[in-house]
Amino acid sequence: MHLFISLALACLSSIQPVWALLDHRATSDVPPYVLEYAPLVWLHSQETYMPSDIQQQVDHTRPNVNWTIIEGVQSPLNLNNLDTLNSMGNTSVYLTSLEGIEANPEPAWFRGIRPDSQGRIGNGTGSVIVIADRGNGTVDAFYFYFYAFNKGGKVLGLEFGDHIGDWEHNMIRFVNGTPDAIWYSQHASGQAFTYAAVEKKDKRPYVYSARGTHANYAIAGKHDHTIPGFNLPAGFLMDYTDRGVLWDPVLNVYTCTYDNTTAAFKAVNSNDPVAWLDFNGRWGDDQPPNEPSIFGEAKNVAGPNGPKFKGLDRELVCPSKPCFVLPFRIFAVNATS
Repeated sequence: MHLFISLALACLSSIQPVWALLDHRATSDVPPYVLEYAPLVWLHSQETYMPSDIQQQVDHTRPNVNWTIIEGVQSPLNLNNLDTLNSMGNTSVYLTSLEGIEANPEPAWFRGIRPDSQGRIGNGTGSVIVIADRGNGTVDAFYFYFYAFNKGGKVLGLEFGDHIGDWEHNMIRFVNGTPDAIWYSQHASGQAFTYAAVEKKDKRPYVYSARGTHANYAIAGKHDHTIPGFNLPAGFLMDYTDRGVLWDPVLNVYTCTYDNTTAAFKAVNSNDPVAWLDFNGRWGDDQPPNEPSIFGEAKNVAGPNGPKFKGLDRELVCPSKPCFVLPFRIFAVNATS
């Protein structure tokens, strides 16, 4: 434990101001406060499945419908033309891995890219910022994080919820350039807090990414998600977070705006791909045929859909009602079991 703390402090001390290291693709067209208050992500000290390059996911998969490869797909398929798959199956398209979710040995690309001492994932781009101006001085900034693989949790020794492809996010609601509240995505739900309530590095909120599942929490420790949003320290469905490796997603990031009226994305920098955000399909394999399940839960499940399906036009800080914005956070005891 003392070793983990020492490593975490060393990593933290090496994180420079965002303006000093910011990737050249994030330009002055981004409101300065969107970067100034951008979250920092603590990956678990025992994390195996690190952030991943978004294009790499396309490179290692083939679009399928009903486990059949789609013919006539543009080649090469990339983030500039991924939306063309909408006319070839729409929401039924799955970016299906070449090796399969049960491949042995496990493909190296499942494991993503470990952040370096600066918090950068090499030359990979594993995040996207989506800026939605709601008018009247209110701007929602969505910070999306991508992982090639999600390792599900265990219940009574049985594993559930593995899937290829994993999208998680925070959303910060700004009012006249000042952060008001922040959303942490957790499985099918999440939690909202006032900006003042959460832990920070200077102005930047900390996010604790759960080992394997990458669910986002405001505190380190044990998190039961049997009852979504309650974040109890014990239960049947456990997530674990701690200060392992610090990832700074804005160092390798795509940036775009989202028009709530037209549902249109626009790249902030013309060099950034944007068509992929309109892709309606899934970012991983479909659930395998005849996958055994217990009470409707299976070990291997379907991959997720992308950022456009995460409530970008939400009225509240939460993507659905009811929405409780907590003015405090409950500290948990650090655990890595």
